Amino acid sequence: MKRVVLKSIAAGVLLACGWSYAQQPLEIVVDYPYPAIFKEVHEKIAKDFMAKYPQYKVVFRAPTPDYEEATQQALRQAVTNQLPDVSYQGLNRQRVFVDRGIAVDMTPFIQAEKDWGKMGYDKALLSLGQIGSKQVGIGFSLSTPIVYFNADLVRKAGVTPEQFPATWDGIIELAKKAKAANPGTHSLHMDWEITGNWMWQALVFSNGGTMLTPDEKKVAFDGAAGKTAMQTLAKAVSDGEMRNVSFNSANQDFISGNLAVLVTSTARLGLITKQVGKRFDLRTARMPIEKNGRLPAGGNVAMMFAKDPAKQKAAWEYIKYATGPQGATAMVKATGYFPANTLPANDPTLLKPFYEQNPNHLTAIKQLPVLTGWYAFPGENGLKITDVIKDHIQTVVAKDVTPDQALANMTRDVQALLPR
Repeated sequence: MKRVVLKSIAAGVLLACGWSYAQQPLEIVVDYPYPAIFKEVHEKIAKDFMAKYPQYKVVFRAPTPDYEEATQQALRQAVTNQLPDVSYQGLNRQRVFVDRGIAVDMTPFIQAEKDWGKMGYDKALLSLGQIGSKQVGIGFSLSTPIVYFNADLVRKAGVTPEQFPATWDGIIELAKKAKAANPGTHSLHMDWEITGNWMWQALVFSNGGTMLTPDEKKVAFDGAAGKTAMQTLAKAVSDGEMRNVSFNSANQDFISGNLAVLVTSTARLGLITKQVGKRFDLRTARMPIEKNGRLPAGGNVAMMFAKDPAKQKAAWEYIKYATGPQGATAMVKATGYFPANTLPANDPTLLKPFYEQNPNHLTAIKQLPVLTGWYAFPGENGLKITDVIKDHIQTVVAKDVTPDQALANMTRDVQALLPR
């Protein structure tokens, strides 16, 4: 009898909230990439969301290893009508879903929100999810390339962390000195193979260059900025003694205390910090950038693929929660990304104390004023171009060709793949 009474009370509470006890929760199917970084985050956000909104049930698909596979999987699912309701996609992969009519424009949902202007969605950050006049993505996690360094190894090379150089020439020279001062260690590694040619774009953009001409008909990275970018990579190999090894290998050396400098995404900061622990003094520094340079914003956005109105309503509620203050706070604390929502950073109950206690995370925040879009190449060959650029950069890291010849080869092959 007692159990029946309790069930009746529970049903009454749910009815008061506008949801029938007999009604099954509406499923929201979600997919995301990079489980090593995001699995814990997404599961926490989903759990908290379902506690707040019991009328919804979040179901995750098996995560994909990276942004390229996330895109390819979604394109395959579009053909078989098996798309998720919400999909987390790389900032540079939104375009393909607009071109193929898969992405849902969330502008009407934004316009229907009475207090949207007070919800922390900055216009500049929102623009990273806009393709043309459509708001197809809402930023979830954003990143910039930063420089990680082992302050203990650097000190033995005669440089204090506060004196860490701000130019590539200085960083390369210091890394080589650190290797010499610490027998058995290595100098530096630049994460050139990172997804979507992100590091290549960062090197070109930071020198004031672009990927293509404004009309997107011709390669533009073959100019002065591209030459400097390729020479920087080559110099890291020749002068800085950077090895031709995978990021995973270099990263393992770094967290073990055997690599002085690692240049990669701030997205890895949370994981690297945990892995390093108290093994050595881990510090971060800003990415070198010229006066007119910019840095591509990395990270991902939440996209809506649901077509059914009821599913769209549910998907929008989930996207708002995941990208809002609560979701952003959970994301930042578990990763090295920074939020695309402005509210939690200055809130003493959310992220303000975290940033005060974790100054390494502030490096990326300081680079916000120079952010630009992560470029997506146009046309059917967009993903193929990414592979072509990566293959040509490999030839420089392997010392197979000169940086000038590699750039010429890359220019020729990318130009051939652009829409005519």
